[in-house]
Amino acid sequence: MLDGLDLRTLTGISAEDASARLKTEGFNELPASVRRSIWTIAVEVASEPMFLLLIACGITYLVLGDFKEAVVLMGFVVVVMGITLYQERKTERALEALRDLSSPRALVIRDHELIRIPGREVVRDDLVILTEGDRVPADGVLVSCLNLAVDESLLTGESVPVRKMPDHKTSEMCRPGGDDNPCVFSGTLVVQGRGLARVEATGINTEIGKIGKALQTVQPENTPLQRETSRLVRNIAIVGVSLCAVVVVAYGLSRGNWLDGVLAGITLAMAMLPEEFPVVLTVFLALGAWRMSRKQVLTRRVPVVESLGAATVLCVDKTGTLTLNRMSVGRLYANGSVLDLHAHGNEPLPELFHELLEFAILAGKRNPFDPMEKELRRLGDAHLAHTEHLHDHWNMVQEYPLSKKLLALSHVWQAPYGTGYCVAAKGAPEAIVDLCHLDARHARDIEERVSSMASEGLRVLGVAKTIFADASLPGEQHDFPFEFLGLVGFSDPVRPGVPEALRECYDAGIRVLMITGDYPETAQSVARHIGLEHPERCLSGPEMEDLDDSALQARVKEVNVFARVVPEQKLRLVEALKNGGEIVAMTGDGVNDAPALKSAHIGIAMGGRGTDVAREASDLVLIDDDFSSIVRAVRQGRRIFDNLRKAMVYICAIHVPIAGMSFLPVICGWPLVLYPVHVAFLELIIDPACSLVFEAEQEEGDLMHRAPRVANEPLFGAGVVGLSLGQGLALLLCVVAVFVIALHRGHNASDARAMTFATLILGNLGLIMANRSWTRTILSTLRIPNPAMWWVVVGAVSFLGLVLYVPYLRDLFHFERLHVLDLVICVAAGGLSITWFEVAKLMGSRRIGQASG
Repeated sequence: MLDGLDLRTLTGISAEDASARLKTEGFNELPASVRRSIWTIAVEVASEPMFLLLIACGITYLVLGDFKEAVVLMGFVVVVMGITLYQERKTERALEALRDLSSPRALVIRDHELIRIPGREVVRDDLVILTEGDRVPADGVLVSCLNLAVDESLLTGESVPVRKMPDHKTSEMCRPGGDDNPCVFSGTLVVQGRGLARVEATGINTEIGKIGKALQTVQPENTPLQRETSRLVRNIAIVGVSLCAVVVVAYGLSRGNWLDGVLAGITLAMAMLPEEFPVVLTVFLALGAWRMSRKQVLTRRVPVVESLGAATVLCVDKTGTLTLNRMSVGRLYANGSVLDLHAHGNEPLPELFHELLEFAILAGKRNPFDPMEKELRRLGDAHLAHTEHLHDHWNMVQEYPLSKKLLALSHVWQAPYGTGYCVAAKGAPEAIVDLCHLDARHARDIEERVSSMASEGLRVLGVAKTIFADASLPGEQHDFPFEFLGLVGFSDPVRPGVPEALRECYDAGIRVLMITGDYPETAQSVARHIGLEHPERCLSGPEMEDLDDSALQARVKEVNVFARVVPEQKLRLVEALKNGGEIVAMTGDGVNDAPALKSAHIGIAMGGRGTDVAREASDLVLIDDDFSSIVRAVRQGRRIFDNLRKAMVYICAIHVPIAGMSFLPVICGWPLVLYPVHVAFLELIIDPACSLVFEAEQEEGDLMHRAPRVANEPLFGAGVVGLSLGQGLALLLCVVAVFVIALHRGHNASDARAMTFATLILGNLGLIMANRSWTRTILSTLRIPNPAMWWVVVGAVSFLGLVLYVPYLRDLFHFERLHVLDLVICVAAGGLSITWFEVAKLMGSRRIGQASG
């Protein structure tokens, strides 16, 4: 029922009509930011420094008349570009999937049924139900409404909400702004009441479409990691360009061959430029967000992936997050008598409790969505169906909503053939006691009964009634002469898996705070059931009001249960925790939760029961509203940062021997070891390894047994840089040793180059395998599946075999055929380069590189 209109009598358009209109009129969406085409991505990739260097090398070879080298280099350009395009398109698809999941939702009537659909699927003539906290999905005219107020600041710039009233004399659209306007507009926010609107315009035909507003979309943002990486790339590029100039000048002056000097300089620049860093960051964060969406956690802002691993406190709502939000009535209290419905079974409800249930139903919506109201309606249908206590034919004429000052609501009803009004009130027991103006003795008796029910984990509501004969209704609920009817106690079972997820949080060094509007006894009962630490310590909302900010900051360090908390107090809790140095994740679902969600480092909205406002203020959305999903998100965040660090260590490490073998021969007067074609070949291994192999790597076994990462901990701290240099220098020493040994054994430059390159390739594969885990040896990680790694390994070894033993390719790479002993030396040297790291793992030097910063 909505302002006298029974929603169950409305048909709405049919699914067939909706589908036809989508085809002819298009989706209800505005032109968003243009998605990059494959050609746009290709142009962006081709403008990267690495590809420009490869093209410069190709041009240089053409000037030298070496067409075969030029063609091979251009071939590498195409292959490396293909790999990069694959990575970029995979990232784009992940972001597009997140955009689709982020689409606003709408509740519509179609074929006599209430269904929730993506906002983009709303069509003209749809009947849309609007409730507090919703974004209006399309322009429409109100059919009916009750206390409806809408924030139209998006269109008018006026921050004060405007009152809405239906006008049954017109069905034409009007302009935004002003009170008592019968029209609602796409993108505006319902801040009070509810209504039913018929859609008149969608997509670009709406008011917001006409002024060219674009929908907010999920896009990659510049994160602290990206800024840190940009600085590192810039600094290395400056050093690389300087050394490149030194090499060109030194080679030209010492050997008199300036073109070869230019090639040597370009090779060094290619070797030193860590162009993989930006790609890796984008791929890891975008694919990480996509992976979390598959685990029921939608990432609305990609940078939050960085913050998840640093969270130290999770502030979670009890109802619906720790519990199932599947309310069942467990106790009824009326006229001094208590009825245990769980023990009562299917027996008829005693007459003593009929009136209590009757007015509890009247104080709710006709077609409820709230779990408690649904349960009351179900109970009424089961026990009052053939009595005079159900009033589906009555009309609701006014609603007095909940307020911050009074946690109770009242519905005013009128019978079709009667005079006067029947008023039903429902809410927090103390608020109902206040409305009924009970004396101290009765109030104390009810308080004791409420405490008893709450101690059993029940959520308790009070119910009251009155008959009002005056023609005009009062302005406040307090002006009614209410009569106390009794109490209703709801039980809400704990979600399966919550105790285990809670223990996982404690193992990971994360505090969990439970926040609820219930009584302290109810909250503490649930806290004990799930295993929350120190459930006996509880702070209530009224007690919070008496504390100043410094006192509250001290209390939140020791209290884990917060009861009788109103949404506005969540912001104070977040600020107190933040001022205490915590990294805070906060859940919320209502309009008033938005400030706390915005203030928290990680705002988490409920996908099932959350309002659009809460979703828009949040960083994450729990699609299934489950606490265990938050823990899975934290696990994923830690895994992503862990693997990102491993990828960065690998990138830095492999560039050390490549740069070293490009620079040392020029300075030491040796024959050139690496040419651009060799570096391009190495890029075919490095690119997929750093962005695909490490991104897909499974988590470390102790991932959720570590303390949270320090929030401002740099990715390239002292430990990470030291580990990278250690691995890179070890491989460089082995490669130099092989080169020197080859020359000492009488091999010519081509033989020595082939052995050195083979050692570098094998050592590179060793680095990939060694960095898959910093706690487990290579032999133990081989049992952990990672298909991408095996594609890289098999591909690298196969291509190495081709360039060593196919004469045409061998000539292009300036190699000689290697013998068995040569290969044995290469394999031994490549394996030796990572032996120290494997020994360190066995000796228990765990978390190498974790002490960065």
